Amino acid sequence: MRRVLVHWIAPILAVLALTLPTAGFSATVEENPSALAMTGDALFVRPVMLGMTIVGAAVYIISLPFSALGGNMEEAGETLVIGPARATFVRCLGCTRVGKKGEVVGTEGQ
Repeated sequence: MRRVLVHWIAPILAVLALTLPTAGFSATVEENPSALAMTGDALFVRPVMLGMTIVGAAVYIISLPFSALGGNMEEAGETLVIGPARATFVRCLGCTRVGKKGEVVGTEGQ
């Protein structure tokens, strides 16, 4: 009985281990935020994230000597300054993920 179980479970686990990580890459994320999400983002989230970018830059400058001694200046800069700056300036209005929306190519007029 155990041999039969191992005979079936091992290939199933191998297939799952190989296919599950690629499932996240196969689906494209298309965000279409609502007017409420865009308004809330413009009025509340962006100013807070701008403040977090400024505070993060100040903390990064203060902690820079310690980060240099520890050898993690890039990681500290990425976490304290670059991450909040991307969330503030690169993210589309109302979107939850950082990044620009893809360009829409239309075939109108052809």
